[in-house]
Amino acid sequence: MHPAGERPISVGVAGATGYAGVELTRALSRHPHTRLRIAMGSSDRPSAASPRLNRIWDGEIEPFSVAALADADAVFLALPEAAAAEIVPPLLDRQVRVFDLSGAFRLRDAEARARWYPATPTDVAESAVYGLPEHYRDELRSARLVSCPGCYPTAALIALRPLVKAGLIDGHIIIDAKSGISGAGKAASERTHFSECHGSVAAYGVMNHRHGQEIEQELDRPVTFVPHLVPLDRGILETIYATVAPSVDESSIANTLGSAYQDAPFVRLTGRRLPEIKHVAFTNFCDVGWVLDIDTRRLVMVAVIDNLLKGAAGQAIQSFNVAYGFDETAGIE
Repeated sequence: MHPAGERPISVGVAGATGYAGVELTRALSRHPHTRLRIAMGSSDRPSAASPRLNRIWDGEIEPFSVAALADADAVFLALPEAAAAEIVPPLLDRQVRVFDLSGAFRLRDAEARARWYPATPTDVAESAVYGLPEHYRDELRSARLVSCPGCYPTAALIALRPLVKAGLIDGHIIIDAKSGISGAGKAASERTHFSECHGSVAAYGVMNHRHGQEIEQELDRPVTFVPHLVPLDRGILETIYATVAPSVDESSIANTLGSAYQDAPFVRLTGRRLPEIKHVAFTNFCDVGWVLDIDTRRLVMVAVIDNLLKGAAGQAIQSFNVAYGFDETAGIE
């Protein structure tokens, strides 16, 4: 049911058969301000809807079609980067608002973008708003193209950005990040086979992961970012190591983070009670805890999110809510 007198926003989802796409379809079909007009796969072949959607959304997954997507007021793209880069321009030309979950439009530096996302058209990329609501809320209100952050950067930036902006961090930052298997996407690969992942933890993309570039962009400083694959289906835990500036104490950190997130409905600050993945699984929350050694000025932070929600679908809907002036928690409470 939609509020009396309100026309629901017509929305479409492309890539509705992937992990994030299923989450988008589920949430948007029950969102109080949307009408899920179309959900489609990522190819022109018919696809079956996930059994998770039974008696939640009874529509059909349609073959991919830009023309059909363009009939919606807003679309959510859970597609590979190259596909998103190709279809975003015609959607914008048709006055459709786009919420892109791929990395195609995240990087503002043209040289970095050419390295990591070579298919992305420069003129369109320059109009994108980075979809981290806690830090770009004002920009989102007028955005036509929202580039939703990567899952790893979401946790890192929520933890670090207020401290870096306030000048509380002195020296290099190390981010040790661990993600569940769903972060690699639904397409099978040798790395994501059960027999390869079960009972093991593996580092990958060391000094060569696109999310490292994204984190550095938003912090405006270099970081050492090392992602790991762990045998969980979902969730991200990041342990962050930094040195604080002289005179910074526990209250400086608590006050800076508290001030930054006092109006952020999905950020929970836990202080010395360090959070765990199970605390945020199946939610849109990011929990952040920290421990500071005053004598050595060493700071350890722990940030956790559900990679499919706060790291993907939930955050995209949160940005949608801000862009349209709805309650920020609508559809993702």
